[in-house]
Amino acid sequence: MQRWAFLVLAMVLSGCQRGDAPQAVDYQTLGELRVATRLDPLSYRGGAAADAGGYEHDLLLELGNELGVPVRFRVYASAARALDAVRDGDVHLAAAALGKNGNARRIQWTPPVRDLSLLVASSAALSGEISTLNDLAGRTVTARRGTLAAQRLRELQSTLPTLTIDLKTGESDAQLLAEVADGRIALVATNEAQLAMAAALRPELESAVALPGVASMAWALSENAPQSLVDSLSKFIRQAHDDGLITRLEDRYLGPVRRLNEADITWFVERMQSRLPPFQPMFEAAAEETGVDWRLLAAMGYQESQWDPLAVSPTGVRGLMMLTDDTAARMGVQDRLDPAQSILGGAKYFSLMRESIADNVAEPDRTWMAIAAYNLGLGHLRGARQVANTMGHDNTTWVSMRRVLPMMSKPRFARRLRAGPARGGEAVIMTENVRAFYDILRRLGNSGDDAPTALSPSASVKAP
Repeated sequence: MQRWAFLVLAMVLSGCQRGDAPQAVDYQTLGELRVATRLDPLSYRGGAAADAGGYEHDLLLELGNELGVPVRFRVYASAARALDAVRDGDVHLAAAALGKNGNARRIQWTPPVRDLSLLVASSAALSGEISTLNDLAGRTVTARRGTLAAQRLRELQSTLPTLTIDLKTGESDAQLLAEVADGRIALVATNEAQLAMAAALRPELESAVALPGVASMAWALSENAPQSLVDSLSKFIRQAHDDGLITRLEDRYLGPVRRLNEADITWFVERMQSRLPPFQPMFEAAAEETGVDWRLLAAMGYQESQWDPLAVSPTGVRGLMMLTDDTAARMGVQDRLDPAQSILGGAKYFSLMRESIADNVAEPDRTWMAIAAYNLGLGHLRGARQVANTMGHDNTTWVSMRRVLPMMSKPRFARRLRAGPARGGEAVIMTENVRAFYDILRRLGNSGDDAPTALSPSASVKAP
């Protein structure tokens, strides 16, 4: 009798009847939303929970806030295993940079989270050799097994029978693109977001030719998931598109990688190896004292001086962090050309800028605005925010302020600023460059080889 009672209880908790596919315990009963993901630059960037990120990661944290439960991420080795976790009832949904695929068994999909253009990527060594789909005849294109890019290649084979497709299992798009950059494989079928992420670290990568159609990235649920959860996800995604959350996240993760050109990236990566090492302990010490990520400080230092402690500008700013004489005095810097003093002074000044921004500006927009204020002054930033408000723009987001700031040098807008005209366009360029350099430092400093294990109250990670 006890054995049968246990079996009945297990069936109730799993939310399924005999013969049905397993179903995860309701997230409200469980007290958390369980999400299957994988290490991927677009979906989930590993690290300690406080340092974890990714386009889908951040979007899911917003979903958890909407549902009133924390999100527990389970990191799987591949997208296929993440989908298996949904089918097996181990998680409520999978969000792993998945292309919406109607052929996936026992899976239903949310509305599209974002659209993705599919393409074939190559290295610069093949530049000009492939400009149309017909140029793929007689060539081998590599793709991840089970992806929409692989599916499009198979469809293309009907008109290009000499096209060879090499399907890979267990390797991410980022790994395959790295092999293209290293010359180990020639062509990879992927999407524009994955290529943009990879090219930010390996600028020799480029799009060779576009594949037909547009793919949709979406979240996967079990075919027998509760309708209430399906409806909640659909409503959330629609609202995220309508209220600009999707746009802000795209800017957060895809905006920086589009700023730099090939030469910028090449020089930065080279100087990371040749110039940064002796200054890294100084950045880390400043971070320890101010609470600012050392990699962000290093990115600012590179933008200011290319990590040259003796840098001097025609306007009189000096040192690795390019401090004015007045700012240096306020921050207790006695010698602006001393790199340790300059870095700590710059960190303190940036921290002051960030703390002085209005409380209604949340992170990471607060940090981006503080970088702009580091360049043009807090008074000018506050004036620009007031102008943005009168123009009907959301002055709490960097996406909006990035459009408004360049106007501050024009007389009709400068007249509204108590502090006078502002070099708003210059501040935007600096901020966008710092964001890009910071993104590279974070990604190169986190190889993603190990699944994250640290937990936080709002989001936790588990590697099965």
